[in-house]
Amino acid sequence: MGTFTLSLPLLCMICFFVFLAGFVDAAAGGGGLISLPAYIATGMPAHVAYGCNKFSSACGTTLASLRFFRNRAMDVQAALLAAAGSFAGSGVAARIVLMLDDAVLKRIVIIFLPVAALVIFLNRGYGETNQSDSLSKRRKFLLALVIGLLIGFYDGMVGPGTGTFAIIAFSILMKYDLKTASGNAKILNLASNYASLITYALSGNVLWTAAVPAAACNVLGSYFGSGMALKKGAAFIRPMILVVMILLMIKIVSDIVL
Repeated sequence: MGTFTLSLPLLCMICFFVFLAGFVDAAAGGGGLISLPAYIATGMPAHVAYGCNKFSSACGTTLASLRFFRNRAMDVQAALLAAAGSFAGSGVAARIVLMLDDAVLKRIVIIFLPVAALVIFLNRGYGETNQSDSLSKRRKFLLALVIGLLIGFYDGMVGPGTGTFAIIAFSILMKYDLKTASGNAKILNLASNYASLITYALSGNVLWTAAVPAAACNVLGSYFGSGMALKKGAAFIRPMILVVMILLMIKIVSDIVL
């Protein structure tokens, strides 16, 4: 970490953007598209920025998960199974990520995103009602495990938009309404966040003087974001998902061009 220090104005900037990231992430995922660039913009080393981001994100996701759980806006068994799959998927991805060309992965994602966005925009009824009971218990748990494995693999391989893709997968493949799908996604994402955070913290790559106040702001943003998602459901979550996917598209295109 060296001797990097953070001025008060830069810390305030981080706190503002991390609050916004918490709000977005609690409803639709993808908060890291806002918070991680904010950390990096301060000039702190990239690995420290990632560590700080994981800490603040883990804190906010914990609060959001608790709110969804208390409001019974998740299928706990399916969410936990998906979380277990996420751990396994992330572990596999971590072993092979260095063998693949990062540009190839980004191009794969950039092809997928417009298709997913079009499905969300055109299918007005998707995610409005919970039809997961139409699936057998065996099929439901199998799908939850597969979603966890694949999304966890994506998180370990690429990263941005993990929560958003998890919500989409739970809603389209398992027929949950968007509110419940978002609750399930929180548990899945929580697992990968804490797994990464432990690694960063043990290696000394968390600047606590920045991460702690930013985490408090992320928790506050997550509180308001999860509240809006629980209150308004699909009417609020679907537009937020589209916004996140647009941000992700811009980030990936800029990474490829630049």
